[in-house]
Amino acid sequence: MPIVAQSTETTDWVSRFADEVIEESERRAPGKPVVVASGLSPSGPIHLGNLREVMTPHLVADEIRRRGHQVRHLISWDDYDRYRKVPEGIAGVDKKAWEEHIGKPLTSVPAPKGSSYPNWAEHFKAAMIESLAELGVEFDGISQTEQYTSGVYREQILHAIKHRGDIDAILDQYRTKKAPAKKQQGQKPVDEAELVAAEGSGAAGEDDGSSGTAGYFPYKPYCGNCEKDLTTVTSYDDDSTELTYACTACGFSETVRLSEFNRGKLVWKVDWPMRWAYEGVVFEPSGVDHSSPGSSFQVGGQIVGIFGGKQPIGPMYAFVGISGMAKMSSSKGGVPTPADALQIMEPQLLRWLYARRRPNQSFKVAFDQEIQRLYDEWDRLDAKVADGSALPADVAAHARAVGTAAGELPRTPRPLPYRTLASVADITAGHEDQALRILSELDPDQPLTSLDEARPRYDKAEAWINTHVPADQRTIVRDEPDAELLKSLDEPGRESLRLLLDGLADHWSLDGLTHLVYGVPKVQAGFSADATPKELPPEIKTAQRSFFALLYHLLVGRDTGPRLPTLLLAVGQDRVRALLAA
Repeated sequence: MPIVAQSTETTDWVSRFADEVIEESERRAPGKPVVVASGLSPSGPIHLGNLREVMTPHLVADEIRRRGHQVRHLISWDDYDRYRKVPEGIAGVDKKAWEEHIGKPLTSVPAPKGSSYPNWAEHFKAAMIESLAELGVEFDGISQTEQYTSGVYREQILHAIKHRGDIDAILDQYRTKKAPAKKQQGQKPVDEAELVAAEGSGAAGEDDGSSGTAGYFPYKPYCGNCEKDLTTVTSYDDDSTELTYACTACGFSETVRLSEFNRGKLVWKVDWPMRWAYEGVVFEPSGVDHSSPGSSFQVGGQIVGIFGGKQPIGPMYAFVGISGMAKMSSSKGGVPTPADALQIMEPQLLRWLYARRRPNQSFKVAFDQEIQRLYDEWDRLDAKVADGSALPADVAAHARAVGTAAGELPRTPRPLPYRTLASVADITAGHEDQALRILSELDPDQPLTSLDEARPRYDKAEAWINTHVPADQRTIVRDEPDAELLKSLDEPGRESLRLLLDGLADHWSLDGLTHLVYGVPKVQAGFSADATPKELPPEIKTAQRSFFALLYHLLVGRDTGPRLPTLLLAVGQDRVRALLAA
C-alpha cells in the first residue's frame, strides 16, 4: 500500500524542492511527467559520495510521487566515458596490464579477473544497481554507450558541430592561457593526455574539446584501430559531414561520414547540457566539483540553450565522508560503497542519513563505534514518531527513510538495540544457539523465540563486528577465574561481588541486570539501589566506574568491554558465578 507522507505540510528541504520542481515542470512541460536526473560513472567502485548524486533527486522524486504526480528519475550511466586511470586496490586488476586500456570507453575495458560481467562498466554498475534496489530507489537507467553507439544522439551531435563556433565562444570566456599547473581542491582530475589533446582547459580542469587543424571541435572519435580517444580531428566538411581524424596513440587515421558514424561522443561540457535538453531534465543536483566558476554545470547553463533546452534546478551537494575521511574519490579505490554500508546497516538508517541533511550539508557515514550511537539516535526517533512527540521535520525525514511512495521497506520485526546485538554477536562468535539464548533473556515478558525476529539487524551488527572491529578489541571471556586478582581484593571489593552474585537470579534480564550493576555501589555506600543521581554524592559515579572495571577484568581481562548487563547475560549465570566467586 502506498505511503501517504506527512511531510507535504512541513518545511523540510525535500518538500521545498518538490514544490519548486513541480512548479517548474508545469511551466516547461505541462501535463508531462516530471523528469529528475542523476549521472554516475562506473569508472571504479561507486562510493557513498556518489550515492548522494542519486539520493538527492530520488527523495525529491519520491515526494512528488507521494503527491500523485508522474515522475521519471533517470540515472545516466556514463559508461561511454574514457577509461581515465586504473583505480587503486581493485581485486583482480594488474595495474600495469590495465593501463594499456586507458583512453578506451569504459565498456571496452575488460572486467577485473574473476568477474562474471562482460566489461569494466557493467562490473561496477551491477553492485550499485543491487544496492539501489535494497534502498528502494526507483529509476530508469540509461547507458550512454547504448545511446551513442546506436545513433540516438546523431542529430544532437551534428547540431553541436554546426554550432561549434557558438560553443567555442562560450567556453573561451572561461579558458586560461595555459593548463593549470596544480589541481585545486574540488576539481575534477584531468589526464595529461587530455591536456595535450586540448589547446585549453576549462577553469575546473574538465576537457572541453580539441583545437586542431580543423579548428575547435566538441566531439571526440574513438579510434577505429586501438579504440582510444587520443584522436585529433584534422578536417571536417559541414555539407557532407565527412570527418577525418588521426590517432596520436597508434597513428591510425580514417575519414568517416559523421551522419553515419557512431563511435565517438561529445566532450563532457557539451554532452551534459545536450542531455538536459534531450531528456527535458527539470531537476539534477551537482557536486561542488562541477559547480565552481567555469566548470561543467555553470558553463552547461549557457550551452544548453544551443540545444533549445534550459538548465535544471539543482542544488550543489556537499561531500559525504566516512570516519576519518573528509572526501572520497572512486579513482583512488578502497573507498566504501553503498554495498559496504548496507552490509552493516539497514537501508532505513542509510536513507535517513541522506534525508535528514540538506544537500549542502556534509555528513559522515560511520563504520566505527559511531554506528552504535547513530542506531541509538535512530531508535529514539522511531519511538518519538510512534508516540507522536517527534518534530514535523524529523517525522518527514523518518517517513522518507522507512519507505517510499510504493510502500514501506522490509524491516526487522523486533528491532533490538544495535549495540546489544553487536555485543551478543561479539561474545558468541557466530554460535546462533548461544545468541538466541542471550537475546531471549533480554525481556523475559516477551522472549525472542527465533533469531529471524531480530533479522536483518542482527546480521548487520554481526557483520560490523566481524569486519570493522579490530581483533584486539574483540571480547574473549576468561576460561578460568583470575585467582590472583580475586585473592588481592579487599573486603569492600569482595562484598561488591557478593552483592552482585546474590542478586543475579532475581535480576536476570537486561533491565534487571542494569539496575543491579548500577545499584551495588549505591548499596555499599548506604543508599537505596533505587536512588537517583540527584540523591547521590559525586563519588558514587567514581565507585561505579571502579566496580565496572573490576568486573571487566574478572570476566574478559580488560578495563572495558560490551555493556555489562549484556555481557553478564552472554556469559550465563553459572559461568559468571564461577568467574566471580571470591
